[in-house]
Amino acid sequence: MNKQEIMELLPHRDSMLLLDEAELIDGKAHGKKHITGKEWFLDGHFPGHPVVPGVILCEIMAQSVCVCLDRQPDGSQPLTLFAGLDKVRFKHPVEPGDTFETVCEITKARPPFYFAKGEGFVDGKKCVSAEFSFVVQPKSEE
Repeated sequence: MNKQEIMELLPHRDSMLLLDEAELIDGKAHGKKHITGKEWFLDGHFPGHPVVPGVILCEIMAQSVCVCLDRQPDGSQPLTLFAGLDKVRFKHPVEPGDTFETVCEITKARPPFYFAKGEGFVDGKKCVSAEFSFVVQPKSEE
């Protein structure tokens, strides 16, 4: 799935669309984000030694797991909202020039609540792992 296809899947736009690529393989979402060094979240985090903030790594994992969700009957993608983060562990920093790769899966569904787990890697080295939950809201009528 390329960036245009991801935009059809997720409501995120501009600086908050954090996935460059995504695909579903054997029920697991695989995502990629190429860190160029020009991202807004690197300004000031940290001057002289930019490191991707942990909360951004968690957001990238959450966006990638949305590849596992079914579309609404009208073909639209539902609105997904974080409900919680648990057991988050940061193992290695992610820096400009890195390609951050995610592997995430939904572990339990009790609609509208969904539970997932994920890991993020750079060059095969684990950088973060987490369990997270989110609520799915149908697209609102305008």
